[in-house]
Amino acid sequence: IDFDLILENIKDLNSLVGEGISQIEHTARGARLRRAEPLPLTLYRNGIIVGNGAFRPYQHPSTQQCLQDIMDGYFPSELQLRYPDGV
Repeated sequence: IDFDLILENIKDLNSLVGEGISQIEHTARGARLRRAEPLPLTLYRNGIIVGNGAFRPYQHPSTQQCLQDIMDGYFPSELQLRYPDGV
């Protein structure tokens, strides 16, 4: 696993979705500015944790797919339905 590539691609993906930039959220009374909540990805020697999820070993197919998506420069496909604009 190329951790340097993962970290570099995460920085690139974060900049694509405007990390730290407020977005307009429409409310019943009008609108307000909202900052997107970050989704932490914790890398360990033997696995990962995405958000508040369970520990996932690198050998698990879903973990391999998640990291491969990032190494290929894409948002993890497992997050697309939950975060259609990126996270």
